Amino acid sequence: MQPLRVLAVIAVTVIVTSCQSAPVTGRKQFMLVPESQAIEASAEAYAQVLAPIQKAGKLNDNAAMKARVDKITGRLIAQAIKYRPETESWDWQVAVIDEPKTLNAWCMAGGKMAIYSGIITQLNLTDDEIAQVMGHEIAHALAKHTAERMSTAMASEAALQIGAMLLGSDSAGSQLTMQAAAAATTIGVQLPNSRKQESEADRIGIELAAKAGYDPHAAPRLWEKMVKATGSEGKSDFLSTHPQGEKRQEALAALIPEMMPYYEDKSQRPEYRFKTA
Repeated sequence: MQPLRVLAVIAVTVIVTSCQSAPVTGRKQFMLVPESQAIEASAEAYAQVLAPIQKAGKLNDNAAMKARVDKITGRLIAQAIKYRPETESWDWQVAVIDEPKTLNAWCMAGGKMAIYSGIITQLNLTDDEIAQVMGHEIAHALAKHTAERMSTAMASEAALQIGAMLLGSDSAGSQLTMQAAAAATTIGVQLPNSRKQESEADRIGIELAAKAGYDPHAAPRLWEKMVKATGSEGKSDFLSTHPQGEKRQEALAALIPEMMPYYEDKSQRPEYRFKTA
């Protein structure tokens, strides 16, 4: 078989075998990077991102705020595990970063999260509103968005590398792993999600929060606060990575009646206990 035909067959094989269904929603995803690799890369990236922050004394330095975030997030994680039981084995972590001017939060693959003090203090967030922020971020991890975005970003170059791997080149696999680790930081913290991913995370996040006992009315209210605080252009770290669509608040508001029975359920709300401080 001619080399070009071989590469064509490899490319088609990669595309076909990389089409998967997203957990929870069933949306079709292109997955060149397996979730396990995204989780491994994110763990390394998380440590690299937090190291200088910890050195500067700005990591988890407000005990009361950290305890508040842990409690809220712990209840959300308990519900996330019900969606995907295998995530109970994840080393879920949430960091509170002391940056009063930063309005942001994020979650990498494997449940590696951070929220900045600025988004809590500047917006005077209630527990219900913090739950909407963190529920949305957890939803990105549940739906494998880091792996999906890494796959999309690396698709062109990775196709050739995977071809080399299939032909027996170990170096191609090592290079792909290194690129994945580098991509995890940029993708997990800096780059915006697609509209489909944002809508998916909105839908999953508001349900996680409601099942954890947090008022779904807080979801559209959160976005109202964010836009009001940052202006109509939405110039903030959070809005740069979570684009504000015109119909987003309406879509969240429309979900409230469906979410209210979860919120009004009088059952005890379980709370995840973090394995790592």
